[in-house]
Amino acid sequence: MLKKIKLILLLIMISFFGHKVTANYEKLAYDFKFKDLDGSTLDLSEYRGKVIVVVNVASQCGFTNQYEDMQNLWEKYQSRGLIILGIPSNDFGKQEPGSSEDIKNFCEAKFGISFPMTEKVSVKGPTAHPFYIWARENHGKSAIPKWNFHKIIINKDGKIAETFTSITNPSSRKFIRALEELI
Repeated sequence: MLKKIKLILLLIMISFFGHKVTANYEKLAYDFKFKDLDGSTLDLSEYRGKVIVVVNVASQCGFTNQYEDMQNLWEKYQSRGLIILGIPSNDFGKQEPGSSEDIKNFCEAKFGISFPMTEKVSVKGPTAHPFYIWARENHGKSAIPKWNFHKIIINKDGKIAETFTSITNPSSRKFIRALEELI
């Protein structure tokens, strides 16, 4: 009986103190802008009402082959309201040293990337792009990339629905199930 009570108390505590931060969302993902690889403004408000997968990417990373699965998701789900957004970053292991032109040429030639890509930005620390600071403030530590190819899924309301580490491949059942529940 005592074990049962302890278990119930533990479950209650976990429900109150789970891993996600209770966010007040004074801003939404739609309030942020980037520059694309050509230097034009990429305004997330253009994607209002769509599911957005934000992935910090790098051309010289062991996870770079995930570009192929990202492109496949883009082709399969774009018509259903999915946006894939690649965010090049040199924050981890200096694995994205190239210019915007280098990144664009690499992505198009090697993987046929056609989804939107931003210019290179910082995704962690005090110099992080404002989107990533917002993500951390509203979703907690799980929104902070620990390495390249970290994924943040934004729901149709402009709020963070889920995050996935680099080791979760975009073609995994777990990732696709999370997308399909939101689309």
